[in-house]
Amino acid sequence: MLALSAIDGGVQFPVRAQPKASRNAVVGLHGGRLKVAVTAAPTGGKANEAVEKVIAKALGIRPSAVAVVVGHTSRDKVVRVSGLSIEAARKSLESFLRE
Repeated sequence: MLALSAIDGGVQFPVRAQPKASRNAVVGLHGGRLKVAVTAAPTGGKANEAVEKVIAKALGIRPSAVAVVVGHTSRDKVVRVSGLSIEAARKSLESFLRE
């Protein structure tokens, strides 16, 4: 189960990044974290930017509303999404939330 947390003006949740993957996509859950595969290498923040874009696309929101807030140099990250409720995030991600 993905642990979504309400924050002031949005929601945040844990993410497991898979850099240098063959495609950009949300691929499911990994240990209670949303697993996001990105083709970008983990150098210069490129993988973090790609993770933000993939999550924004999956949620149907603008990329500027998504930010990696913890774990900039780690595969395990925490992502904050502004302007989205827990219910809306869960509904948008429900097809990926089956373990």
